[in-house]
Amino acid sequence: MSAPLVTELPSPLDDLSVWPASTARLPQGHVSVGGVSLADMADRFDTPAYVLDEEEIRARCRTYRVAFPQADVVYAAKAFLSRAMVRWIDEEGLGLDVCSAGELELAVTAGFPPERMVLHGNAKTPRDIETALRLGVGRIVVDSPSEIARIAALVGPAGRQKVMVRVVPGISAGGHEKIRTGTDGQKFGLSLTDGSAQHAIARVLGQHQLELTGLHCHIGSQITDVKPYLVAVRRMVGLMARVRESHGVTFPELDLGGGHGVAYRPGEPALDLTALARRLDAELSASCAAAGLPVPRLAVEPGRAIAAPAGVALYRVLAVKRTGPTLFVAVDGGMSDNPRPALYGARYAPRLIGRPAAAEPVAATVVGRHCEAGDVLASDVLLPGDVRPGDLLAVPVAGAYQVSMASAYNLVGRPPVVAVHDGTARLLIRRETHEDFRRRDIGA
Repeated sequence: MSAPLVTELPSPLDDLSVWPASTARLPQGHVSVGGVSLADMADRFDTPAYVLDEEEIRARCRTYRVAFPQADVVYAAKAFLSRAMVRWIDEEGLGLDVCSAGELELAVTAGFPPERMVLHGNAKTPRDIETALRLGVGRIVVDSPSEIARIAALVGPAGRQKVMVRVVPGISAGGHEKIRTGTDGQKFGLSLTDGSAQHAIARVLGQHQLELTGLHCHIGSQITDVKPYLVAVRRMVGLMARVRESHGVTFPELDLGGGHGVAYRPGEPALDLTALARRLDAELSASCAAAGLPVPRLAVEPGRAIAAPAGVALYRVLAVKRTGPTLFVAVDGGMSDNPRPALYGARYAPRLIGRPAAAEPVAATVVGRHCEAGDVLASDVLLPGDVRPGDLLAVPVAGAYQVSMASAYNLVGRPPVVAVHDGTARLLIRRETHEDFRRRDIGA
């Protein structure tokens, strides 16, 4: 007797709008990215694994350069960093924003010019600052009063370092309270409201080892509305005007940070980059004209908006069970490779790939393998009703703040990162192994 014919049913899960532009549907439920079958990638590199579309990264870099032709576009390395990523960012003409000596040294050893780098951090260690000065980083963003004397002392009496002051402009923006950084009462920057920013600016101007090139702010992450950025421009230009009045200094630079929101699921809003660039340019020109200031050179710092949409996470289903009203689909990864859902309720749209779906979609909760009730990757999502152990799930928009935030919880090794481009795949970061854990554990 011949096997029954399995027909792939039309599904509301077939929307690929948040996937990389190179994504293509293949027969029998397969999907390719960058010309490479994701199921083949899972077989070759095992799961969990992360796939990164090189051309998507490059295209998004070019989109920023076109949208902001007169500005500095600085990629935020904290979203995702590897030696290959450093090379792509460099070749596409972007700067690089780093937050530690580790990120800084990796970028420099990969060939990135340190003068096109910016060092951030609310609590920079002596090693961070010393490394930045030794390698010749372009800008250091001052985040607290104690850093001013510390940086000046490490520069030495004969040296000079370009710095910026991070200002908190009192703006609430961002997708979750834990990623809103433009308001008072959080750890970043110096408040415009209570005068801390003005005091820090005066102190920096009094240090001959420090050259204050301008002001910096970052108002939050996952922002999908242009308006908060326009308010930030007005407040920052207002502060620049007061500094000129008080100190006779005109700043040539203004860095508005990043936080540009992307859609993680079909139908979600994303920041309109063209509208942002156009309206920022108009607002900055108008505000400076009203204040009698020359227009400073603008900088923006996208991270997620470049890396996230280029990534796809691959997981293998280990177990399927119903507990009360909830259908749990457990996979071989979890919060060790993607802590975002546990940290701030991030939402994703996983998709079954590698075989046809023969059942209508049902609501399911995709969970990880870790010993935490909060180890949930995607709550209340639609998956085919015939989902079963051994199936392959793919999660798009996985290129940012997943591998970079991964841990070794339960001594589960961090997954590999594989780049795809023009039908070929190559390993960028290998899988962390049990041998890696044994080598680090030197006690007895």
